[in-house]
Amino acid sequence: MGITIRVPTVNIHEAKTHLSRLVEQAAQGREFVIDKAGKPMVRVVPLEAPPALRTLGCLTGQGVVRAKLKQDFAADIDFMFR
Repeated sequence: MGITIRVPTVNIHEAKTHLSRLVEQAAQGREFVIDKAGKPMVRVVPLEAPPALRTLGCLTGQGVVRAKLKQDFAADIDFMFR
């Protein structure tokens, strides 16, 4: 058995009257359904937030690569480019 979550429903007239407020609420993560004559028509959900920017160099000084890549893998690199 799954958990059922009730999503608030707004009739189409109320949605037209309070569209700005409803859009702001949806943008904050509160989804809702717009119905017409008691029949659900559409679900309004927030867009996904853009991915957070990564900080480059966040692991600086956390580890050391001791391999001499060109020397240690010269044969493998040559093989890949034949």
